Amino acid sequence: MASTSRKACTKSMLTPTITLKGHRDIIRSMSYFPDGQRMMSGSWDKTARKWDLKAGKEIEEARGVYEGSIWAVAVSRNGRWAATGGGEWNRPELTACEVEMGIMAGEWVMGSNTARIWNLDTGELMAGPFKSEDPVGAVQFSPNSKKLAVMSLWGRCLEVWDVQSQNLDVRAGELDRSPGTRVPVLWTNNNKTIIIAFSFADNVRAKRVYEFDASTLETVRTPFRGHTGDVTVLALSFDDALLASASLNNTIKLWAFESRQLLASFDVQHIDTLVLSPNSRQLAYPTYSTELYRRAGVSDYNICICDIPQKVLARAHKIARTKSNLDHLFHSHATRLLPGHRRVHVSLLVHVRGTPRQLM
Repeated sequence: MASTSRKACTKSMLTPTITLKGHRDIIRSMSYFPDGQRMMSGSWDKTARKWDLKAGKEIEEARGVYEGSIWAVAVSRNGRWAATGGGEWNRPELTACEVEMGIMAGEWVMGSNTARIWNLDTGELMAGPFKSEDPVGAVQFSPNSKKLAVMSLWGRCLEVWDVQSQNLDVRAGELDRSPGTRVPVLWTNNNKTIIIAFSFADNVRAKRVYEFDASTLETVRTPFRGHTGDVTVLALSFDDALLASASLNNTIKLWAFESRQLLASFDVQHIDTLVLSPNSRQLAYPTYSTELYRRAGVSDYNICICDIPQKVLARAHKIARTKSNLDHLFHSHATRLLPGHRRVHVSLLVHVRGTPRQLM
């Protein structure tokens, strides 16, 4: 079983190499397109924006303007679909739309907690309506784009939807609108597990990060331990090698995902969301003006894209190589037979409610 390393590590600095400007209120969610050259963001300014990262500016003709605040955005791994979630307290909104020719389009159904998917070439309704029981706090497509995970705004209920059938596969937690912290949700590459910073068993905000079976929403493997404040932000690299997490104590931690080892820690103020680039070499997060500046009429809501320090990436690659070598060694020893020996089938008995049963 993998063990989580909580050894102290030297805190590194993050220096922005790209700064994206344009939003007029707090940026709550970001998502890269798979080509790594574009990004989508959602804000309380009631817009979902698309960015050209090579040019370092917004693709203005692709901007989506909505009736309510945008709390969550997600781009599918194949780059075909974009999902946005948000709304006001009495008007939850969730939509998934097709991305075509650089333009995002979709239809919000106000006040009905529903969403529809349209074919942009024909104008034909392709899927929907979806119905969300609570205001949406986070949405994430599975890597194969067949499932959509939806976390409630208050972070107490998680749903998994089938995009094609529009059916709810599984729900965990309670529909609860009492004050809480918005909790992010992530899929791993095998399309079978989900990462969130919440334990439904405890029904409280978590200082640990958990991995869940997407079909049952039960926890699997060892959690990530090390944060002293409540974890509010998560990001997983496209290859599942790195996990980034941020907490209320203004700390970003970078982990080796498979081994659960802590790689680096960064001091960054007011982290509302963050995302790793498709090549796992950059980390993006939003910044905003302090209350003092806002009172003076200065509003500054930007997205900063920073290079991850090379020494951190080198350590991550070393850990990945070590694990790969150990897995290969274990597999070869498990399958290799000494000369003159033959395989022996061993039957194991387990007791279930007092009755012995053969396991294999």
